[in-house]
Amino acid sequence: MDILFFKTALFAYLISTLGYISSLLVKRVLVARISTWIFFSAFILHAASFLFRCVETGHSPFVNLYNSLSFFAWAISGVYLAFQVKTKTRVLGAFVSPVAFLLMMVASIRLGEGVSMPAILEGYWVPVHIILSISGEALFTLACLAGAMYLIQDRFIKSKKVSGFSRLLPPLRDLDRINHICLLWGFPLLTLGVIAGSIWARTVWGSHWQWDPKQVWTLIVWGFYAILLHQRLAIGWKGRKVAFFSIVAFLILLFAFVGANVFFITSHRFI
Repeated sequence: MDILFFKTALFAYLISTLGYISSLLVKRVLVARISTWIFFSAFILHAASFLFRCVETGHSPFVNLYNSLSFFAWAISGVYLAFQVKTKTRVLGAFVSPVAFLLMMVASIRLGEGVSMPAILEGYWVPVHIILSISGEALFTLACLAGAMYLIQDRFIKSKKVSGFSRLLPPLRDLDRINHICLLWGFPLLTLGVIAGSIWARTVWGSHWQWDPKQVWTLIVWGFYAILLHQRLAIGWKGRKVAFFSIVAFLILLFAFVGANVFFITSHRFI
């Protein structure tokens, strides 16, 4: 059943992606509204696939990188839908939906494979670490996408080229607000995820810190977002500057999430 719900969710993500892109091409809000409901359906179906997988396997569905990417796609979708209720920024789905769909495509590579729970991943600290960390990273992803849209909209306004496309984009104030909330909530979630991971590392390896490349890059990401949040709250950064550095920070996060496993020897390859 988990595979059936996963495939159905994947198809729904694809339809919503095509719908959002079509809404930009035809410049119709109604198309984006319908796509939002399809996207919401995909989110629910995706959640059902996690539930059935937990029931069928008897353990957390975050055993490997592919399952974590699937949860990442689900978390991004949930964060976007939550903001959609508050800000009505439907067109942001044109950025979020393709990301969720691509993550699901990668996650489907090992769909249906029997994955046993490695002994090192047993215990409740592992899912706590992964859920908190990925939830924070999902918020940072949305902060990056909102930042990208902010820069696009800001360029339209400054060049005085108000087109049908620019009218579909959310106001700069809403995009800046999304960026602010995502940073404000994403940072403590990532921090708690790092703390949970260090407790798990202490249990498994006897030390909170191993100078593992994954740990080092996670610390770099944490530090960069700490500085960015400080600049926003204490110094008063907003608008273009925060939007730009949110994109830079996300690129560093992306490398830490994927690149550290590809280019370095790390003990975190099991996830």
